[in-house]
Amino acid sequence: MLTNDAMSAEAAADVYDRWRQQAPVHRTATPDGSPVWVVTRYADVRALLADPRLSLDKTHSRNGYTGFALPAALDANLLNLDPPDHTRLRRLVTQVFTVRRVEQFRPAIQGHVERLLADINPRQVTDLVTALAAPLPLAMIGDILGVEQLDHMRTWTDSLLVPGAHQPYTPRQAITVMERYLRALIADRRGAPDRSLVSALIAAGDGDDRLTDDELTSLVFLLIWAGYETTIDAIGTCVLALLQRPDLLARLHHHPADVPVAIEEMLRLAGPTPLSIRRFATEEMTVGGTRIAAGDTIMLLIASANRDPAIFDRPSAARIDRAPNPHLAFGHGVHHCLGAPLARLELHAAVGALADRYPAMALAIPEEQLSWRPSFRARGLTELPVLLEPGAVGA
Repeated sequence: MLTNDAMSAEAAADVYDRWRQQAPVHRTATPDGSPVWVVTRYADVRALLADPRLSLDKTHSRNGYTGFALPAALDANLLNLDPPDHTRLRRLVTQVFTVRRVEQFRPAIQGHVERLLADINPRQVTDLVTALAAPLPLAMIGDILGVEQLDHMRTWTDSLLVPGAHQPYTPRQAITVMERYLRALIADRRGAPDRSLVSALIAAGDGDDRLTDDELTSLVFLLIWAGYETTIDAIGTCVLALLQRPDLLARLHHHPADVPVAIEEMLRLAGPTPLSIRRFATEEMTVGGTRIAAGDTIMLLIASANRDPAIFDRPSAARIDRAPNPHLAFGHGVHHCLGAPLARLELHAAVGALADRYPAMALAIPEEQLSWRPSFRARGLTELPVLLEPGAVGA
């Protein structure tokens, strides 16, 4: 069964290696018991990420997939649609989410990083999730939406990701509150357009084609979900991977121009989404010699593909000279992550600033004591206690 038992990245990599060596495709189940095929090898994973015979539309499921059901106003997003609906929405959104527009966020990102690091006392143990990894993407989502106060956002997403009696909302309540908030935000921007991405999405068009209210609500929901929670996980796991390699951390301190290529290696080795979102076979197909029936659920083990020795020389090593680096951390094909450029900007700013200021930073607790979010598809730390200046703590 697919589970997340908080094993280290290297221990997980050993499992991926065994799965990949044993077979290209495995039959298993998600934690709720839904049967699923898991694909392990790079060539198959990359090909299937772009294969039109695999659908993201849950109506194609025929063999027991359940998953979490969203209301219609949040479900019509790019992660649940296939062409031609996906093509139409992506065309409209791409008009707004251009490289030029994303690049304009660079000064704001740098400013948020500097502000957040200035609030840290390096002489104390610091939880980098609370101090940097979480507030940075939250601040950027606020900039993107044109909203100053978004402290409640983490409460909503936590209630969805880690439900339980300790949360102020049930998952269903959190969804209801988020939908109500997003609809009100969109209505406000319709009446008073500003320079935010929400206003740009409202104005985006292709001839007479415009985004409907449900499509707008779903897209903004996806921006929050993918641009916030996934980026928190990416910052945390990339910084941890760097802490596990103090020689690389020291190199980045002395050679900051290497930060971008180091980020790509950290994403390859410890990306925040080991497993792709579920897909459904629209027809009978054969993968790695295994027959998969129409309607079956398929998940692609990106973490395994990214360490496939058939593609990556010395796949467990973090190599600054790895070029090209065709990792799949942001996907591939028509569903390649639209927010990848923004995520990279945030990662470069956060990791670059930490390497510059604190080249000797280290974990404050043994690695086996780190706490991970309970998720079989995502990999994210709940906290990352570090000693930024190990010799100064407690002095």
